[in-house]
Amino acid sequence: MNKKINFLNILKYIFLAILSFVSIFPFIWMIIATTNKSVDVTKGTLLPGTYFFQNLKNLLSSDLQYAAAFKNSLIIAVITTILAMLASSLAGYAFEVYRTKARERIFNFILLSMMVPFAALIVPLFRMFTKFKSVGILKSVSINTHGSVIIISIATAFLIFFFRQNTKTFPKELIEAARIDGLGELGIFFKIYMPTMKSTYAAAIIVTFMGSWNNYLWPLIALQSPEKRTLPVIISALGSSYTPDYGMIMTAVVLATLPTALIFFLMQKHFVAGMTGAVKG
Repeated sequence: MNKKINFLNILKYIFLAILSFVSIFPFIWMIIATTNKSVDVTKGTLLPGTYFFQNLKNLLSSDLQYAAAFKNSLIIAVITTILAMLASSLAGYAFEVYRTKARERIFNFILLSMMVPFAALIVPLFRMFTKFKSVGILKSVSINTHGSVIIISIATAFLIFFFRQNTKTFPKELIEAARIDGLGELGIFFKIYMPTMKSTYAAAIIVTFMGSWNNYLWPLIALQSPEKRTLPVIISALGSSYTPDYGMIMTAVVLATLPTALIFFLMQKHFVAGMTGAVKG
């Protein structure tokens, strides 16, 4: 019986090892491709080469301004994540803690907005942000500015829903105790709620940062100046040439992957707890 169990365990681990290899192989191949010439990549070479620094030099010296695009993506992703955490968590917290007659109607209306595909909003968004150029206070979020990409991602229906659902697990006794002690509502939110819900914030930060970092469609339309474009737009342009340099493209993709991978590995211990709605003190 023990031999049978051990044999089944061996088969299980072999099966999992094969699945793991199949899953990770594209990333391994991508890293190897950064060290080879374009012709070697097209041949399917699986051995590391010595061409990485040349690929990196070609990438940074190209007319597409990869370094500027990397900086633009980082600025947009960081600002979007910070503002989204503040606005969406405040909204989710308020929907759960403060009970009003119109609360559920408003929340359901917000959820309904998730059913509208973003492609259907592109034309009205573009026309609206174009008109912002003539309004002094709104010029910073008009078309062809980073603000036009940031502002539409600050408060999303998904994040508000996510924070509200996780707030259901937040001990309401803490709020009552803080009110008795004389702490204001904003003080309760910033000093008690946010530190207690750090797992939820970690999960939301990962999802928001990755979504902003990989955003392609709206930056492609909104950011029209070459010096303001983001990484997904630049990487797409790298592959659209008549004779694409695959070694350089793979180098660009690997470098673009590093920030999201770093964010995930730094917060992975809180990610699962945050996605399952657990509260970590």
